[in-house]
Amino acid sequence: MEVQEVQLVMSAVSPTQYPTTGYPEIGLVGRSNVGKSSLTNTLINRRSYARTSSQPGKTRTLNFYEVEHQLYFVDVPGYGYAKVSKQERAKFGTMIETYLTQRETLKGVVQLVDGRHAPSDDDVSMYQWLQYYDIPTLIVATKIDKVKPGVRNRQTSLITKTLGLKGSTTELILFSAQTKLGKDDVWQWIETKIGGTK
Repeated sequence: MEVQEVQLVMSAVSPTQYPTTGYPEIGLVGRSNVGKSSLTNTLINRRSYARTSSQPGKTRTLNFYEVEHQLYFVDVPGYGYAKVSKQERAKFGTMIETYLTQRETLKGVVQLVDGRHAPSDDDVSMYQWLQYYDIPTLIVATKIDKVKPGVRNRQTSLITKTLGLKGSTTELILFSAQTKLGKDDVWQWIETKIGGTK
């Protein structure tokens, strides 16, 4: 999809605040600072539209980005934040769980993992949770430009093994916001989930 129009239409913490247009939605989940904003900016052809934060865990709301008046990207608060109290973490957890399990217009989730490392325990838990609720999931390994080409196959195998992707229908795409590697493949997955919108 070639994106000309995009806008952050709202930041929500409860279902009463979600958009009511009925457009299909794609959720973006991942650890804090894994590159959700960079992926969003790359997909929508903007340099810094989606806000990046130098403080992990700073995003505390579900941010709905309306794309081409056809769909929403929904930036979900990052998990794995160390500086957040257990009480706040539980509150985030409830907000995220409510959205991911009850939102009828949610067509799929893009889960980002850091392509330079093995997925964390939090990454594994999130993936297993998405599978438990039968939510269509795409794994995107970010920052792959920082991984030497000769090592990428090994990293792919490591991510596949750690998350237990072998034998599943879940795709894994290597992505770089710097080189745009994987951008078209991510869009292709999104378009199949939202019904082939062009």
